[in-house]
Amino acid sequence: MKPILPILLLSSLCFPGTLRAHPTSTPNPPTVYLIRHGEKPPDPEDSGLNADGFKRAECLREVFGVGSPYEIGHVMAPKINKRGQHRRSYETVLPVATDLDLSVDTSCKRNHVNCVAKRIRKFKGTGNILISWRHGKMREIVQALGYDDPPDYPEDRFDLIWTIPFPYNNITDIQSEECPELDVPAILKVQE
Repeated sequence: MKPILPILLLSSLCFPGTLRAHPTSTPNPPTVYLIRHGEKPPDPEDSGLNADGFKRAECLREVFGVGSPYEIGHVMAPKINKRGQHRRSYETVLPVATDLDLSVDTSCKRNHVNCVAKRIRKFKGTGNILISWRHGKMREIVQALGYDDPPDYPEDRFDLIWTIPFPYNNITDIQSEECPELDVPAILKVQE
């Protein structure tokens, strides 16, 4: 029995790949969680969040943050232009990203939905993807991923989480973020 150890040691030196553990499998494709930016001021020239929007951003730390079942590994929002426009989505997810020690991926311009779809499909990290975007573009993002007839995001809601699992051809769940003092319980319809 004792001579076996030197033989194993010698074989591992001569053939280094023989005793290695199998490499870990590639991560499962991420689930996408698509949300609308937080509440906005009445002035259309103000492209930031209002007080309720900042409350929502803080609430999302509990919804998507450390220890949540969403297991976020990547966060996206539209690129902020030179005039500071389109920052609502960024401001909405920045507290979550900070808590998770992630940066906010702002590599796609607001109207470039194919860029968003491409970033999702090329993501090779671990965890799921949280995207905050303008509600008027959310339907187009889902279409760019492959869902032919997604719903429009309701104009009067800021709290809905669209769940889009791989292969990204359907919204399988719609939930409320349930932020205290902001969201009123309502019956939500899952897309069929």
